[in-house]
Amino acid sequence: MNKITIPPILNIAVEAGQAILEVYHDPAQDFQITAKKDNSPLTAADQRSHDIIMKGLTALHPDIPVLSEEGAEVPYEIRKDWPLYWCVDPLDGTKEFINRNGEFTVNIALMANNEPVMGIIYSPVLNVIYYGSLEEGSFKMIPGASPERIFVSKENSNWTAIGSRSHADPEEEEVLKEFPVKDKISIGSSLKFCIIAEGKAQVYYRKGPTMEWDTAAGQAIAVSAGATMLNASKGKFYYNKPSLLNPGFFCYSG
Repeated sequence: MNKITIPPILNIAVEAGQAILEVYHDPAQDFQITAKKDNSPLTAADQRSHDIIMKGLTALHPDIPVLSEEGAEVPYEIRKDWPLYWCVDPLDGTKEFINRNGEFTVNIALMANNEPVMGIIYSPVLNVIYYGSLEEGSFKMIPGASPERIFVSKENSNWTAIGSRSHADPEEEEVLKEFPVKDKISIGSSLKFCIIAEGKAQVYYRKGPTMEWDTAAGQAIAVSAGATMLNASKGKFYYNKPSLLNPGFFCYSG
């Protein structure tokens, strides 16, 4: 197996993000929106990004399978024995993409023994990459520039909670009362994990449904920056489950 290094994966994420922007900025595009089996939206940009990521990852590491939101469904009986695989969301925040608020991302995570050990998140509109690994820590960079090491906040009071722009839940407010939250901000997609990782917010609680590819890259980046990720019952957050639907979760500083 070729040694897995982050820079080539960053290039794939940026290429996929630029393909998304071609659709996003094309005035002739109606985004070709269709509905998936779960009634969530699918656009031409999702598919373009998926194709680029699949081609890039397969060329780099043909022996590592890819679990992608837009890929073919892989039966649990096959994937349960994968020691190493990629978990990919080619366009996280499709609703943000359709609403043209810019808060969407490309998510690529490397999973080892069903744990996110490396994560790359690229925001095409912001043109910023967040990435991290459990071995090397987490970083933020503009493509082509030098990376900046990032860490979670060490604030013990006056926390800022970050939540979803498109999927807010009133019950989340009640749960957040156990933390020293004084302020709240909202943003779309996996950028929430990145805001935790760079110390601009201290807690992200999500009650509503997400999928494993929504959280894997973000968890890798946040945890590599010093965050903790637990399920809503404060237990271990599991991946590669028979159902890829996530339970509720906390991601917080420390």
